[in-house]
Amino acid sequence: MTRVTATTLADGRELLYFDADGSPQRSPSPDRRELDARPATPDLRRDPLTGEWVTFAAARQGRVHLPPADLDPLAPQSPTNPSEIPDDYEVAVFENRSPAFGPALGGTVHDEDGLERRQPSIGRCEVVCFSPEHTGSFATQTRMRARTIVDAWAHRTAALSAMPGVEQVFVFENRGVEIGVTLHHPHGQIYAYPYVTPRTQQLVRAIREHDGDLQGDVLASELGGARLVAETSHWVAYVPFAARWPLELHVQPRRHVPDLAALDEAERDDLAGLSLRLLGAVDALYPTPTPYIAAWHQAPVGADRDLVRLTWQITSPRRSADRLKFLAGSEAAMGAWVGDTTPEVGAELLRGALARVDALAETSAHEGAGRERTHA
Repeated sequence: MTRVTATTLADGRELLYFDADGSPQRSPSPDRRELDARPATPDLRRDPLTGEWVTFAAARQGRVHLPPADLDPLAPQSPTNPSEIPDDYEVAVFENRSPAFGPALGGTVHDEDGLERRQPSIGRCEVVCFSPEHTGSFATQTRMRARTIVDAWAHRTAALSAMPGVEQVFVFENRGVEIGVTLHHPHGQIYAYPYVTPRTQQLVRAIREHDGDLQGDVLASELGGARLVAETSHWVAYVPFAARWPLELHVQPRRHVPDLAALDEAERDDLAGLSLRLLGAVDALYPTPTPYIAAWHQAPVGADRDLVRLTWQITSPRRSADRLKFLAGSEAAMGAWVGDTTPEVGAELLRGALARVDALAETSAHEGAGRERTHA
């Protein structure tokens, strides 16, 4: 079992260390920095034309942008680097210093009439550090480290879902400067929203209009089809029928699971291995690492929780070795997407890349076994 050790940073933000089973017992060092007071909770405003909520977090304008390795704010603290994490670590999670939601909690957002509705942007934003190394991503972690990260995601999903005012928890990783990443350090984020997001509201409407288990029926229809990329005893990965992005992959557990916290030990073990294989395939498509967004779509905390299935959506704007898809007029202004390639072709490319990744891993395993026999 992954061990969790909680402490606080100099300005009162929570920090948690996640250590794999068998790691030495941890005694957190104090954070001796002198930090400014935390920023005020941002302003949340409702668009009267769409009913969607927009948060305005001006404090985020001053956040660190692509610092040098010796000033990496997500690395362990050193005498010359007053970073966010006092100790060396395996996986660390802490409250974002410049959050889009929070730090205030309590209360919920209600869709009521009014042209200029606003309220505090309650909730919480956290940073998930995958490794103490300065560079990399989830895709570059070991299977053991990936398993610890999965446990951290599950732990935080459960904890944040229980906080007052939180309606949905979103776990995600942005990878690559093309996506807008401002830190090279391997990390992801978690947002705890005070409302159910528009994407999930749209999904719930579609589920209610469908006669049966919509997401389960979609999953069943993809098994054995042209868009299937990989399957294990617990998980299925496929390119969706109406994929919007040049590279889009959906990964779902075979059973109906609402969120990461509800995964059992076998599903988490299986996910740790499959996730690295799939992200390895994403990187194997082109000569250089692929920018992506890896987003965990989870069920709302309260109402409709029994309707929505957990889904990991991996998307990339990369449509060739040297070209990106930009959201121009039709997509950005009207939400009317135009695909650059068919989902079936995308799935075929991913299956080929996954086969190369698996073959390379098998070769490496054989070579490692050969070296062990030689030394013996």
